[in-house]
Amino acid sequence: MSRINIELPDSFPFSTELEVRVSDLNYGNHLGNDAVLSLIHEARRRYLRSLGVEEIGSDGAGFVIADAAVVYRAQAFYGDRLRIQVAAGDLGSRGFDFYYRVSHASTGQDVVHAKTGVVCFDFRTQKVVLMPADIRTRLKA
Repeated sequence: MSRINIELPDSFPFSTELEVRVSDLNYGNHLGNDAVLSLIHEARRRYLRSLGVEEIGSDGAGFVIADAAVVYRAQAFYGDRLRIQVAAGDLGSRGFDFYYRVSHASTGQDVVHAKTGVVCFDFRTQKVVLMPADIRTRLKA
């Protein structure tokens, strides 16, 4: 069986920490796969906010997730503090990728490598649009 391989960037411009909540656990009593997407979503929002960018702006333009890939490296349990690093890459005319490294804050052991592909979207017209130049500039900085 072939495995997904996510090639992470060499550096991450943003890092935040989140704690594994009881609602993040699955029947194995460890971090559930569905909760990983929720945690990286929170980290992505914090990263964008640090750049002065909203996922959906007042003009109706924003991002939609086109794809997601998650590779599990280790378990995480209730109360574990996770460091989530975020970077943007592969900037195209209408979309780009977010990369995530999730690790135990105390030991640095990787828990998850993930990637989400986003497209720029106008929620008013319900159409894919070109990436605004100011967002491209902020993501490249």
